[in-house]
Amino acid sequence: MTGNATGGSAPRPKVQASGGKTEVRSVRKSVLFLLCVGVAYVLYLVISGQLGSFFHALAGVKVGWVVVAFMCYAAYYVLGVAAYAVAVVGDPKSPLGILDLMSVEATGIFFSNLTPNGTGGAPAQIVRLTRSGLSAGAAGALQYTRFIVYEAGEGVFAALMLIPRMGYFLDTYGNVFLVGALLFGAKVVEVASLLLVCLLPKQVGAVGGWGLRLIHRWGWIGDDRFERWSNVVNEQIYEFSHGFKAGARNWRLMALTMLITLVQLGFLYVLPWVVLRAFGIRQSILTCLACGAILELLTSAIPLPGGTFGAEGGFAFLFGPMFGDALSAGFVVWRMVEYVLPVLVAVPLMGLRSRSGISLNARLRRLRSRWGGRRLRMR
Repeated sequence: MTGNATGGSAPRPKVQASGGKTEVRSVRKSVLFLLCVGVAYVLYLVISGQLGSFFHALAGVKVGWVVVAFMCYAAYYVLGVAAYAVAVVGDPKSPLGILDLMSVEATGIFFSNLTPNGTGGAPAQIVRLTRSGLSAGAAGALQYTRFIVYEAGEGVFAALMLIPRMGYFLDTYGNVFLVGALLFGAKVVEVASLLLVCLLPKQVGAVGGWGLRLIHRWGWIGDDRFERWSNVVNEQIYEFSHGFKAGARNWRLMALTMLITLVQLGFLYVLPWVVLRAFGIRQSILTCLACGAILELLTSAIPLPGGTFGAEGGFAFLFGPMFGDALSAGFVVWRMVEYVLPVLVAVPLMGLRSRSGISLNARLRRLRSRWGGRRLRMR
């Protein structure tokens, strides 16, 4: 990533106020849906007769390990902020400060967790970036690049974990593990498609336009949808491509961002291992990281807020043999740390604002100057 990603003259995406209202309505519906899911889960525990074992397992939880789990998610959040900071620190004109970036990351967590397939995260983050003083084009360039690096990081991390643990998965889950392989393959196709859009927008736009005209002619979509998707093909693809190219000029910063992203994902995927330790269960951390990577792929593939049902089913399938009778309690603790509390904590963080007016680039140069002067005095 480069500083140009935040200060260039990319085309202006159409970020409308009505879009923000739509996301808020979607969040309200998602909250209601998740409350219903929570009630259904409690009823399931009662009807299945697992409520007693659920509370018995919770009573034996080691609070210290739960605190470690919270710290892991806090590290995940901090590294997400750092990934944005790497993107803007090279631009001396960038108006973004650390508090702004903390707000942007919190906004992504909140809207991604409370909209189907996380579709509300990126638009909400772009809106937040524009409110910090970036042009809509510069905000889109920064967000598009971050989005692609994060998606690619999920695929890379999954590959790094699955290759050494392939034998374990085949022995433990048998042919059902093919589902995980398919999810990994889908992630590879997704990242490849995004790169194709970024590198060949004209060709992708032509193919997309042809396909839309064809299905519209066959009557599969109405005039309104055809017009809306034509706008996506004709404008958003080029904006996405321009944003990525603007942000990817400095490959060294891109590589650093990818490294930060991989470490960030590690803190997220290690949470089930930490929760296992909270219940006094020892398992291989490498195995848990691999299972966590697959679980994230499964959860993100479910078109419901927070990957509901995918998260429950995936957790039970992958970690059920490890948790045993403590599975229900383990899922609740994991979900609280990984999903519920981050959403609640994100609410006040979204209101953070940087008011100093001093760019991160200026702060870094000032820090280097002080460090250099201190070293000279020590000599």
